[in-house]
Amino acid sequence: MTPERFAKLKAALARRQPDLTVFMDAVNKSHNVSAIIRTADAVGVHRLHALSTGGSMRRHHMIAGGARHFVSLKLHSSTAAALAALRGEGWRLIAAHAGKDARDYRDVDYTAKVAIVVGAELVGVSEAALAAADERVAIPMRGLGTSLNVSVAVAVMLLEAERQRQAAGLYDSSRMTAAEHDETLFEWCYPEIAERCRQLGRPYPPLMEDGRLAANPFLDVPVSPVTQE
Repeated sequence: MTPERFAKLKAALARRQPDLTVFMDAVNKSHNVSAIIRTADAVGVHRLHALSTGGSMRRHHMIAGGARHFVSLKLHSSTAAALAALRGEGWRLIAAHAGKDARDYRDVDYTAKVAIVVGAELVGVSEAALAAADERVAIPMRGLGTSLNVSVAVAVMLLEAERQRQAAGLYDSSRMTAAEHDETLFEWCYPEIAERCRQLGRPYPPLMEDGRLAANPFLDVPVSPVTQE
């Protein structure tokens, strides 16, 4: 970990938005999941939510390139479970769904604690998610098409959220809790060491000002003997 790399990671983490997310309600094509993850990283989304069945979403997350290391993914076993979890955390649910009662997506206040809900490519947001949504929004279509690809729609909405949040100063300083900030920074800087600490049930060691480890967390871990043939 070089000081320059450490400074870059710290700067990106300071711009993370803990109160902006996307819930992928059965989005099931890898290229769309990957594109949504990359866009989320670009605008500073810290964590995404997704419906996962049979482990498919985890596999999609693994192919999302470098961005997957910096955008966490919370998986839910059902739409109902996801909606209950989001409601319990105080998220305002904004469903992307074209219909007579849908507002222009730009009329929504994205500086609030907002979860954008999008659905599978062919069927859209589920009825359960639509019923639970606080608002339904749509992207105006000036041509003959009736909708955008789901990953493109998410990008359009997240960029509007970024515009509003930038104007409101929400990128000016970190708004994460100190504990989550320090934990995330360590995991970004030293993912392998973080994984080993979790396996051993140990806290992460503190980091020095230049990003170096302040202590070796494994000094007392016995080294497995080498078996000779």
